[in-house]
Amino acid sequence: MCRLPFSAVASNPPSDLVLTPLTGKGLPLSAYLVQYHLLFVVLDPFTNEASWILPTAVRVLETFEQADVRVAFVVSGATPDEAKQFLGPHARTILTFPDADRSITRALGLDTLPALVHIAMDGKVVSATEGWNADAWQNVTDEVARQMRWIGPILPDPRDPGAFAGTSARG
Repeated sequence: MCRLPFSAVASNPPSDLVLTPLTGKGLPLSAYLVQYHLLFVVLDPFTNEASWILPTAVRVLETFEQADVRVAFVVSGATPDEAKQFLGPHARTILTFPDADRSITRALGLDTLPALVHIAMDGKVVSATEGWNADAWQNVTDEVARQMRWIGPILPDPRDPGAFAGTSARG
């Protein structure tokens, strides 16, 4: 059994969980894990906290977009149009999964958003954190960087918000 570098907050999602991107048809989670790990930032666009963390989340995902990890937003509680509106131009450049019924969020076992979740090719959560705490997000990104043999971001950046607990993932 692999030990997480800190307490797990997310659960392993089922491999048949359907992920439908803004562009394209829905595919099971297992299809996205054929060649790459996944790194999700899960946000609820209807909260102030999501807007506070969005620039940080974009920076984290962009840091890894050329690594052997597929990066994506999960926009919890949002329709495709709402996800596009919230993310603006980032919805065109970063893989985005609207999660109107919160099925992805529930499958990941998340209680609080924002969340950062790293899933290995075997479908198991490697590391995750909920809420915004730079040290916790740094732990997750350090583990992604270590496994991908990549250089991760330095958190916090002076422009990042102060720590906050986040909001309920149930909406």
